[in-house]
Amino acid sequence: MTHDTPPPLRIDHDGAIGIVTLDRPERMNALDMAMRQALAAAFTTLAGDPAIRVIIVTGSDKVFAAGADLKLLADKGPAQVRDLGFPELWRPVADCPKPVIAAVSGPALGAGCELALMCDIIVADRTARFGQPEARVGIMPGAGGTQRLVRVLGKHMASHLLMTGGTLDGERAHMLGLVSELADDGATLAAARKLAGKVATMPPLALAAIKRTLAAGADTALAAANALENREFLLLFDTADQKEGMAAFLEKRPPDFKGR
Repeated sequence: MTHDTPPPLRIDHDGAIGIVTLDRPERMNALDMAMRQALAAAFTTLAGDPAIRVIIVTGSDKVFAAGADLKLLADKGPAQVRDLGFPELWRPVADCPKPVIAAVSGPALGAGCELALMCDIIVADRTARFGQPEARVGIMPGAGGTQRLVRVLGKHMASHLLMTGGTLDGERAHMLGLVSELADDGATLAAARKLAGKVATMPPLALAAIKRTLAAGADTALAAANALENREFLLLFDTADQKEGMAAFLEKRPPDFKGR
């Protein structure tokens, strides 16, 4: 008799909100190949669904994701790890054109922290623990952990976390700007849903332009980044949503954005 392996995550829809829930509790949502492939597929599907305007990725009240599954990596050499294709599997998350919110309770460590850092907004509670402990097992982050941490926290705090394998709890991470919103314990998904509801009412083309500008501008000289921003700004005047948004404001009514 064969037994079907349960899927490593769930995808739910709440109106214009897509919710991706990591669901591998027996391994604290450690990211094995099945989880990584499922994440890539989920984000590809939701990004291509015109009914979805914002995506939430979450775990449980106890854990977001405890990192990579070391059983997958422990006995491999450089070429074997390369051939696993991790960068390609991360790309649908990191390059998602729609707003992505992480709802984090409990550990978000290693690859789990990198997943949260790929999101646009992080909602966490005080039980959350963010860290990149890879040095403790003889390696370092490989999915943007060093680069995203240093951009958010600065060199000295990023170095402290990376070189000690330490963690930041949700409250400290919020104080340092890593966490966007601090929720009550156990209420991160509810807070993320509320926030996603607000984001979902915003004009999709403007949000996509904001994401592109933030991503490209972070590694560009200020003058060039400002030019990029101005170009995206001007292009939005060729959209129906711009006409609707400004008309609604002048007419003192709620706007109805269509993504056109």
